Parts: sequence; C-alpha cells; structure tokens
Amino acid sequence: MKKTKIVCGIGPASSSVEVLRQMMESGMDVARFDLGRLSYSFCSEAIAKIRKLNDELNRNVTILFDTRGPELRVGTLDNGKVFLKKNSEVKIYESALIGTAEQFSVVYDHLLSDARVGMDFLFHDGKVKVQIVGKGDDFLIGEVVQEGFIFSKEPVHVPKLTYSTDYVSVKDREDIRFAVKEDVDFLALSAVQSHNDVLDVTDELIELGNDHIQLIAKIENMQAVEGLDQIIELSDGIMIARGDLGVEVPLEKLPGIQKRSIAKVHQANKIGLVSTEMLASMEHEVKPTRAEVSDVYNAVMDEVDAVALGNETTIGDYPVETVRMMQKLLIAAENEVDYSLFTVNQQVRPDVTSLIASSIVMTANQLGAKGIVTSTNSGYTAKKISFYRPSCPILAATPSLDTLRSLTLHYGIYPVLMNRFDTSDEIVEYSKQLAIDLLSLKKGDYFVVSGGIPVSLNNTNFMKVEEI
Repeated sequence: MKKTKIVCGIGPASSSVEVLRQMMESGMDVARFDLGRLSYSFCSEAIAKIRKLNDELNRNVTILFDTRGPELRVGTLDNGKVFLKKNSEVKIYESALIGTAEQFSVVYDHLLSDARVGMDFLFHDGKVKVQIVGKGDDFLIGEVVQEGFIFSKEPVHVPKLTYSTDYVSVKDREDIRFAVKEDVDFLALSAVQSHNDVLDVTDELIELGNDHIQLIAKIENMQAVEGLDQIIELSDGIMIARGDLGVEVPLEKLPGIQKRSIAKVHQANKIGLVSTEMLASMEHEVKPTRAEVSDVYNAVMDEVDAVALGNETTIGDYPVETVRMMQKLLIAAENEVDYSLFTVNQQVRPDVTSLIASSIVMTANQLGAKGIVTSTNSGYTAKKISFYRPSCPILAATPSLDTLRSLTLHYGIYPVLMNRFDTSDEIVEYSKQLAIDLLSLKKGDYFVVSGGIPVSLNNTNFMKVEEI
C-alpha cells in the first residue's frame, strides 16, 4: 500500500466510467479539474461518476478544483499564430485586435499600468522573449530577444509583475460558488502572489458558509516563493507548480526551490504537492524516461505528501498505465526510505498529541508494525502521525465525513468512516478488525492503536500495541 498520494488531472482522456474505474483501482487518490479549461457540465458529470464509483468500489477519491486566478493571455492572432523575429520591434496592446508580427494584444485589464520598462514578456513556455523598451499612449513597445512562434490565447508570463487587479475575479467568484455547489474538497489557487490572495478566497468561502473546502496555494512565481512562510501559514498546503514556476524563475533554481518549499510546508504539518511533467513522456509513450523515474524517487525522498499528474491523464494516450506506473514507482521509492531518519529529523513538539504521535511512529517503526489505526474526530492526530512519517500505513477511523475527505492528501493516511465508541476496549477491538480487513494482517503481525477516551475530550490520550 503506497503512502504518497496520487492526484490525477481529469479531462477528455479520463472522463469515461471505465477509465475512471481503472484509474481508481490503480491508485488515484484525488481527481483534479482545471476550471480554466473545463466546462461546468463536464466537471459535474465526471464528479457524479467518481462518487458513484466510490460507493461501488468502497473508495474515497476526493475532488480538487484549480481556480483560474489572475492571468495574462495572448489575444486573437491572424491564423492563430505569428512568428516574432529576433531584434524586431512589436507593439503590445491592452485592447483587443487581430494580432500580427508587428502588433498584437495581451488580455489583462491593467496591462499598461502594471507593466514597466525592462520587464520580460515570456511566451510559449518561455521559448519566446520580448523585453519592454518603451510605452506609447495605448500600447507597450517591445523588442524581441528570443524569436519564435506565439499562439492565440496562450498564457503570458511576466516575472516580477505585481497584479493590481483583485485576486478573486468575477470568473473566480463564479468558480468558487460552483465548487461549493459541487461540495468539492480542495481548491488549488492559481497565480498566488501573497498570503492576502489566500485570505481573499477564505473570505469568499466564509461568505458562502463553507468551512470544509481546503485551500492549496500553487507556487508559480517568485513573489510566492518570497512570501512562502505567510502563504503556508494561511493555507492548508502548497503545490509546487513547476510548469509556470519554471518559466518565471531560472530553471537551475527550480529543484532547490522545490526541496526548500516542501521542507517548510512539512515542518508546518501541512500538505505538500509537486506537479508538472512527473511522467510527461507517458502522455504518448507507455513507459517513462529514466530521468522521470529519478524525479519521482527524489520527490518521495523530499517527503512530499502527493504527486500530481496533468496532461498524462487529461489528454494523454495512456492515463491508466500512467497511474499504474506512478503507483509502482512510489512504492519502490518508499521501500528505499530510511524511516528512522525521517522520525529522528523531526522535532517533537511539547504537546500531548505530538508526543503520543511521535511515540506511536517510533514504536511502529522499531517493531516493524504493519499498520497504525488511530481514532480521530478532527483529523488532527492522524496528521500528526503522518508528520513523523511511519513506515506503515495509517488507518484514520473517524465518525466525520468532512474529516474523512480532508485527510486524503496527507502522506500515508487512509481514512475510514466509523461509528463513535465510548470505551478504549471498543476502539481497540474495532481497530483490530479494521487492520485485519484492510491491511491483510496475519498471525504474529503487530499494529499500533491510538484514540481518545472519553470522546467528549476530543483529543488523543492513549496508544496500545496489539499482536494478531
């Protein structure tokens, strides 16, 4: 049973019941929908299929939506694309027009006021660069530094551009309402630049009366990297979105940013994800490259909670095979981990739950226990146990459906819905049966149980080692 979770983008290649079923059976933990690309009707239909399959397969695949966030896009171009020649001068307009190699528009309401001379406009994943050298009355003047084709509607990256527009646009506000209507579990916030952007979305959810949806801040620009500590503090986790981030920062800095960011979010005991090109070659090939295999391995060693698949499962030729391969790679990497070092490297915090969680993990690792079963109301104890990275799976038994769904992205946690119990004996007996059923334990296997009695205290105050 893998411990690192798999997030799968859902798109045309993965929306049928049969493909979704196979992806769920192959290890998909969270289904991801990009609201910047997908229609509401497509999302609603796919979510209904996933939830029906959850009931049928006794699974708990949860739902994540990507918001659009502030963005710059190329306007309409003549024939859909134009070639920008090196050293040529171009005019970039805020107002719409049919673009040519000499002039075109970039869709963003505050383009003229926010852009400054000296800024670089990056097109086509950074392959084409235009440097702003001046301003006209209603246009920017740019010089082509790196030549190539640009395409209609493609994203434009402008490193160090600070958005003066509201973070939550009219479209984002509609998307958040739709997310609440669909009762999704996570929102991945695009183009976050500071903790204030996270607060803006939090305010929207409060206004809509929703306290269930968790917020994952996508780290896609240098402003977010620089403000990471406050962003982590106000969000439920972060996603290192290496596609956009890799355009806005020098590529050679990307691995270090990933490692340091994941270390920070892990120390905060929140969710850390890595996305983009994890198994990119499998979009059209049945096997990954050796470099991709190493990338997945290193992500596990960095202690990520989850890895995300994008085009591989949304539009790729082998969505099911990609999920199977990712699960295989994750399990192999996890088998290489020295879990004693993971535990030793984490500072034990001076509160009862942390001390119990640390003891649970150390005991489980040293005994070679096959599983940990924790009874939890809020999910707090399960997250603490996950923080110390046990070598075995964590079965988090909870009476709360919201808690159950909130735990699906945390490393090693497999949440299970249960009834409330009044005594520790009831918890232990239930945990024993749960471990036997879900972890296939055999005679002589150890597992560790934790819980809280009385239930009204709503905290963990005991642990016990059991042998089958």
